[in-house]
Amino acid sequence: MQTRIVRFVLASLLVVIFFSILPVVASAYDPLESSVTAESPTLYYDITDATRKREIPLKVYLPASVSAAPVILFSHGLGGDREAAAYLGNHWSHRGYVVVVLQHAGSDAEIWKNQPLRERMNAMRDAAAPENLLLRIKDVSVVLDELTKWNKDANHSLTGRLDLDHVGMSGHSFGALTTQSVAGQSAGWRGKSAFDERIKAAVILSPSAPRIGKPEAAFANVAIPWMLMTGTKDTSPIGNATVESRLAVFPALPSGDKYELVLYNAEHSAFGDRGLLRDKQSRNPNHHRLIIALSTSFWDAYLRDDAAAKAWLTGDAARTLLEPQDRFQMK
Repeated sequence: MQTRIVRFVLASLLVVIFFSILPVVASAYDPLESSVTAESPTLYYDITDATRKREIPLKVYLPASVSAAPVILFSHGLGGDREAAAYLGNHWSHRGYVVVVLQHAGSDAEIWKNQPLRERMNAMRDAAAPENLLLRIKDVSVVLDELTKWNKDANHSLTGRLDLDHVGMSGHSFGALTTQSVAGQSAGWRGKSAFDERIKAAVILSPSAPRIGKPEAAFANVAIPWMLMTGTKDTSPIGNATVESRLAVFPALPSGDKYELVLYNAEHSAFGDRGLLRDKQSRNPNHHRLIIALSTSFWDAYLRDDAAAKAWLTGDAARTLLEPQDRFQMK
């Protein structure tokens, strides 16, 4: 009889313990989780910068909530447009962010669309000029200024939807250079910085060290969190970007909230929506899974101050998604 009572008490304790930890297990942080299966609602806008007589087309991905949400700006690569990185725009917005994709005239898809096939690469090379980088940098500040106005305009479709105290910046390739420039890099500006203080964190896809000067000097004053993502075959024929130049950025960054993901066998196109004709590797579905998971946890940690997200990012959980020859480090 006594044995039965002891067994009953032990079983009851196990049930209590199980149900007490169940909510914790059920609510474990997962950056890939999304209850939304459809594509995010999107809006299209065109900003006119009267000072420069320049149009800046935008595509805006909206989260389900209508309350103010953190904002992520995205800058496309050379020859791209505001339709770039839709896989990121959809997931980030499903996670509660307003994602604003900029289109940069002069280095967008319009430079090659009407060119004969044999001339398209030359048109792209011509567009990868310092002048266009300067135009892109200014586009970012103009867009942030306009978003601030729209957020306060009772008649605008985005009124009250934007939490502009928590802004992230991201971009790929030429968009990575744009992001680096507005997020703290000083090289190329004769010691000056184009940093926009409204940007609180940056995810940089296919970063590059400056061609002139030492990387340590270029990145010495990067004060906000950065996450770099590249691949072991992330090269580009335009600008002769090498894997070595991409890997030179992380060691040159000051310590504190800096991260680097290096995907094994990932080519330059791995960070975009689709492959390119010149690709030599088969696309690896786990690359997008990793890009989405690490970038989302990074945004949650630094734009939402989510302790669970930071613990996931800096702990063992993030590494469970890596394949054996991928690399992920932080400092």
